[in-house]
Amino acid sequence: MRVKSLRLYSFIPFITTVLLLAYAYYEEYVEYLDPCPLCMVQRLIFLIIGVIFLLTFVKPPQFVFRKIVAVIISLVSIVGVAVSARHIWIQNLPPDEVPACGPGLFYMLDTLPFGSVMQEILHGSGECAEVSWRFLGLTMPMWTLVCFVGFVVYTIIWSTLKKK
Repeated sequence: MRVKSLRLYSFIPFITTVLLLAYAYYEEYVEYLDPCPLCMVQRLIFLIIGVIFLLTFVKPPQFVFRKIVAVIISLVSIVGVAVSARHIWIQNLPPDEVPACGPGLFYMLDTLPFGSVMQEILHGSGECAEVSWRFLGLTMPMWTLVCFVGFVVYTIIWSTLKKK
């Protein structure tokens, strides 16, 4: 496979992450849909995936290094799957079992150690249980779960491409 083709295979997921993040910011700043802490973590994971694919677009890695990069992207995507699954689980809890709303993310970052902030974020809060957006019957965390699984599958295929 030619290098240009390898670049295209890196550009597609990069532009996908750009579009996903652009839509998230559209929802936040145009539609005024405030992201919960778990949404912010999912955005960060998309950003990490996008940056890695951008780097492979700029400098396509050789076959062996591409496998290493693919493992990294897959692991990051699997973390995204876990965060999305946790978010979906919180959204489907009965109302009396939903965790209480905690302080805002930026307040926690200013006042708590980073480890405590991550623990609080991954625990979720009442605002994470709110479903205020659906498309084709799926909530936003359900769609992010689909995207993260798609990145895992795509990355596996991407890592097996060889130059001809």
